[in-house]
Amino acid sequence: MDRDHEIVKASVIGIAGNMLLVAFKLIIGFASHSIAIILDGVNNATDAISSVVTIIGTKLSQRNPDKAHPFGYGRIEYLTSVVIAFIILAAGLVSLRESVVKIIHPGMPSYSTVTIIVIIVAIMAKVALGFVFKHYGDKTHSESLIASGIDSNYDAVLSAGTLVVAFAQNLWSVNIDGVVGVIISLVVCKAGIDVLRDSLAPIIGTPEDKHLVSKIEDEVQKFPDVHGVNDVVLDNFGPNKVIGSLCVKVPDDLTAKQIGELTRNIAKGVEKECNVSLTVGICTDNTTPTFEPMKDALDGIIKKEPKILGMHAFYVDEETKTCYFDLVIELGADADAIAKSVVSQMTAAYPGFAFDIRTDTDYAE
Repeated sequence: MDRDHEIVKASVIGIAGNMLLVAFKLIIGFASHSIAIILDGVNNATDAISSVVTIIGTKLSQRNPDKAHPFGYGRIEYLTSVVIAFIILAAGLVSLRESVVKIIHPGMPSYSTVTIIVIIVAIMAKVALGFVFKHYGDKTHSESLIASGIDSNYDAVLSAGTLVVAFAQNLWSVNIDGVVGVIISLVVCKAGIDVLRDSLAPIIGTPEDKHLVSKIEDEVQKFPDVHGVNDVVLDNFGPNKVIGSLCVKVPDDLTAKQIGELTRNIAKGVEKECNVSLTVGICTDNTTPTFEPMKDALDGIIKKEPKILGMHAFYVDEETKTCYFDLVIELGADADAIAKSVVSQMTAAYPGFAFDIRTDTDYAE
């Protein structure tokens, strides 16, 4: 699949569809003196601009890495969604101002049968565009297209609000044009805030994709010398650029040559199957069951502390009598205090040993 081509194709469909709606709504809005229809048309114009921004963002994000940006320009796609969010917010605020003016100085809008038919057609068109954007957005994992799809679905609801204005005017001679305009504006503003929040999330940092983490772990576990996978950390530099690291547990009798071959093959396999560039670290696993009772004792202590999500990288160096392990602590918990408590209990149970402990975070939590 040519991802760029699919995104551009969906955006061109959006531009064409929205510009037709702009022409329809502005003509009907000015003819009927309806601020609600005019503002709805203006909103469609911003949707077309959003699609243009999506195309530009997609093209810029595919620039090759350079010295200034060695990880590429993939995150520009997320910034594109931020721009779309501000466009939506600006349209909502302008609409709100005009609607308030319409309430203070109301006119007398008129809605013919043709006008109502055009509005209904517009609703159907926005639903169709929303489906197109969502389909291509999900297919290409494009935040910009997904945002445009959400906006398009909101527009369909807003156009339905214009129908309410038309029926109220024609059936009961009640002018609620300005009031509905305010409602439309507020809903548009909310849509902008929602899109902005979702767009900023991947830039600030979100929990790791559990499905991708599981896929990576399954791929790594295929290697017979891997006794466990932990400390998976992924950093997203765009929809098609994920860099990360993990640690694999290997038997303590493997040679450096064997470990080098293993980690190299793991990195190659994960890049091929999961499209993720990995740095692979190692931790050792005791090849004898001598220290299984100590591990069982540690497991018993951990089970009593609900804020400990798990333990890994357990290894005991028999020569130095040092026990190494990592604790996965719940976000927000006092990791230092919990670690000290665990070490204190293990020291009391095994006074002849030292305990070297690290605390980790589950980034897919």
